[in-house]
Amino acid sequence: MSDLNSAVHGASSRNANQFLGSDLQLQNFSQTHLPDPNSADSTTPTTGGSSSRRPRGRPAGSKNKPKPPVIVTRDSPNSLRSHVLEVSPGSDVVESISTYVTRRRYGVCILGGTGAVTNVNLRQPMSPSGSVMTLHGTFEIVSLTGTALPPSGAGGLTIYLADRQRQGHVVGGSVVGPLRASSPVTLMVASFTNAVYDRLPVEEAEPPVQAQASASPSSDITGKSF
Repeated sequence: MSDLNSAVHGASSRNANQFLGSDLQLQNFSQTHLPDPNSADSTTPTTGGSSSRRPRGRPAGSKNKPKPPVIVTRDSPNSLRSHVLEVSPGSDVVESISTYVTRRRYGVCILGGTGAVTNVNLRQPMSPSGSVMTLHGTFEIVSLTGTALPPSGAGGLTIYLADRQRQGHVVGGSVVGPLRASSPVTLMVASFTNAVYDRLPVEEAEPPVQAQASASPSSDITGKSF
């Protein structure tokens, strides 16, 4: 009887050892073949076998795409516009500029001029008050600057002339009276609108002037006159 019990006990021990051994083998297999979710090399497969990581930065060639052009639909009322004016021979340069400004109703700033004029009346800076010098003959324009303001075309011109007969002799001053062109006179001018006159120095009691908010171009020059 004791032999039978020992035989049964030995058989059950062997079965238990085999069962435990198989569990340990399954556990070791699962630990060996399953990926570690914390591992840096493990990636999640996506469609087509590509990695789930997105490339950083801009796509290749994105900087080379053409940009749409900037189109200005209308001019700013405060912008300057350039003009080239040609005065015919025999015409008065001063009167031509004044008529042009009065009809166009905007101011111009004369930046320069070329050509020849004849019989010029000048008031020089160092001459006594009211003294006017008359130059007879034909002279080449070296420099011509000034302004003409609407509505009457008021302003003034300053001119420097080279004498054709006396080489190297240059004379200049403020133009008084007509300025007759003896050849085509070309003027480079800039036109402007919405100019504002201010008297300097500014009075302390005078309130600050608000900036103009009008977006439409204006043909009048507003503000205080000198």
